[in-house]
Amino acid sequence: MSAALKYTLGRIGLFVAVLAGLWLVDMNVFLKLMLALVFSAALSFFLLRGWRDEMAGEIAEAAERRRTEKERLRSALAGEDQAQAQTQTPTPDPPTQTPDSPR
Repeated sequence: MSAALKYTLGRIGLFVAVLAGLWLVDMNVFLKLMLALVFSAALSFFLLRGWRDEMAGEIAEAAERRRTEKERLRSALAGEDQAQAQTQTPTPDPPTQTPDSPR
């Protein structure tokens, strides 16, 4: 299971648990939802730190892979790969014509 999915499900579960605890209190439903959102966010900051760090690591690795692939594709489009291949196998220079030579 990916770390992002674990973290997201943990946040949702924590929200539902806090909301269930607040459901027993006699107050406005909108206020219960807002308090559950705030309390679950604060609790997840401490309780889900490991999963959040794991998710951040996965996101950073994916960003690095995308950056590397993007650089590789840009160099391929610019012809740098072909230029490197040509320097490895030298090609003869075409004969040059001087301005005084007959055509």
